[in-house]
Amino acid sequence: MKESAWRWIDENRDRIIEISDKIWGYAELGLMEYKSSKLLADELEKHGFKVERGVAGMPTAFVASWGEGRPMIGVMGEYDALPGLSQEPVPYKTPVIEGAPGHGCGHNIHGTSGVAGAIAIKETMERVGIKGTVKFFGTPAEENYDGKVFMVRAGLFEGVDACLSHHPSQINTARLSSSNAVNSVKFHFYGKSSHAAGSPEQGRSALDAVELMNIGVNYMREHIIEKARIHYVIEAGGGQPNVVPDYARSWFYVRAPERDQVEQIYNWVLKIAEGADLMAETTHKVEFLGGCYNLLPNKTLSEIVTANMREIGVIQYTSEEMEFARKIAETVPKEQKRDVLRKLNFPDWEKYLDVDIVQEVIDPWDEGMVMAGSTDVSDVSWKTPTMEFGTATFILGAPGHSWQATACSGMSIGHKSLIFAAKTIAGAGLDLMTKPELLSKAQEEFKQRMKNRVYKSPIPEEVNPPLEVARSAYEAALKKK
Repeated sequence: MKESAWRWIDENRDRIIEISDKIWGYAELGLMEYKSSKLLADELEKHGFKVERGVAGMPTAFVASWGEGRPMIGVMGEYDALPGLSQEPVPYKTPVIEGAPGHGCGHNIHGTSGVAGAIAIKETMERVGIKGTVKFFGTPAEENYDGKVFMVRAGLFEGVDACLSHHPSQINTARLSSSNAVNSVKFHFYGKSSHAAGSPEQGRSALDAVELMNIGVNYMREHIIEKARIHYVIEAGGGQPNVVPDYARSWFYVRAPERDQVEQIYNWVLKIAEGADLMAETTHKVEFLGGCYNLLPNKTLSEIVTANMREIGVIQYTSEEMEFARKIAETVPKEQKRDVLRKLNFPDWEKYLDVDIVQEVIDPWDEGMVMAGSTDVSDVSWKTPTMEFGTATFILGAPGHSWQATACSGMSIGHKSLIFAAKTIAGAGLDLMTKPELLSKAQEEFKQRMKNRVYKSPIPEEVNPPLEVARSAYEAALKKK
């Protein structure tokens, strides 16, 4: 049965790769992925899925459904690019257009693997006569605006029995680690302009308030939990030195291993902003952009995904692909690669120091660990059993969100990762459709992990997806072309 799904993927390989490459070329930033989302939604519609577009207040979000009744298996896909990572599919830094966006996280592969996997599940269900529903969730803006969190808040994942997702990675594995919860927020400070030399006493500097807030937060760091992270940038700080700035703006991320820890630290940050106003005699406005929970892993789904990876068989690379990987690897300092592998901490990591691209499947090793980053997949994992697995797309040790990653995402190494991922989604999805004991086990594990936990959306009801912020960011990125 699964072989039928895998055969469909092989037979449609050229079309699957064509879709991924088109999205790679579009390279649209979060909430602006109009061409990418349309391409994926149209493909699902062509294969008989009913598509609802523009869901959860986001024009580029959609849900595609086929079948009826239970079980209901979800598949997720992302398709947003990153600013400044334009790159030709070559092993040396050569932007397609200097400063333009690029797929430095492989989301062209992410979205396409999900669509291909979902269609392969549907084709097999139809051919064999399997009852149930397969849903594909087109989820925009993972990188910065937490698209899935808005979709969870809108109730779109209600009734889903389990959810699968794939993300391009440096290794083939279904990890069991958690992730950091996060809040993303901007602080707009307002003062009064005046001549900075002639009448400074008449002015009130919004930039002073931003800097005083930053100082307060930096002193706060000593008194928060060690694993918390706070990052900020100053987005606006005035026009020129001889004018007291009447407006300034900063952007903060607050991260911690648990959602309640984020809330505690975030509330302290809000108080520090108020203190900055008192010191600088300014006012401020808080613009909450988004936030997400920490990831709840699911060991049962991890085992199902890993078993399917092994059943499909490892990726085989040509000598040309291995040479491409070697040339990319030459751009990564040895110590950097050692640091990456040490941080991953999977068994026998030292033996991979001279490996450019991983071919084997690595068993999950990281149960109980917390990834430093954050993902909006986490909020889905608080609503239904969820697994996001990785397939080797990027060169081992190369940085994420880099030109090296963009290059690999747009050539045959990325294509092979894409096909492997689509087959894994199809195989795991069909296992969940046809083996009720596996689905029940995953759901029971989910219930145990949710004991004494209650999900409350981190995004207040009055906060909408930041479409104008996203549009401004995209327009600024396009101007760099």
